[in-house]
Amino acid sequence: MELVHLSTSLAHLEEASAWVHEQPSPVVLSVKDANTVIAVAAQRDHWGAALGVWLEVGDGYSASLCARDVKTLSWLVDLEHVVVSAQRAPEHATVVAAMLTDEEVSIVTDVATIRGAFNRPTPPRPVRVWSFNGTTLRSDAEVLGATSRSSVGFGEVTTYG
Repeated sequence: MELVHLSTSLAHLEEASAWVHEQPSPVVLSVKDANTVIAVAAQRDHWGAALGVWLEVGDGYSASLCARDVKTLSWLVDLEHVVVSAQRAPEHATVVAAMLTDEEVSIVTDVATIRGAFNRPTPPRPVRVWSFNGTTLRSDAEVLGATSRSSVGFGEVTTYG
């Protein structure tokens, strides 16, 4: 498996959408100067290809709010992946994954305590949750490391494989 992270700006999002269509590997987007979920949703008519989002989780943006945003976005675009970037990213990713189900969620970790919560409706297609610890991406038993980095006219590209 290979994932491509494109970090771009709001001003270049339309160019980025054309680039996403050309990529053989799944692309996860982050928008440096805007809320990534809102920016991707606002440009939803430009995304013909499946994509993912790269989201920074922390004190001001919890894993449960991230899961809510991912569920909403999944109904607007063909969302296949979410990367949770954070300190203690695997724990945050566990919370996000739990909240992407239709089931009642009760989970206690060092990063969240959730009891009897629901986050409905379930995404129309499965969304794979990845954690990023600063160097590697992890989803279940799969671990991906950076294999290349480059700049394009509209952003920075890092390939993980």
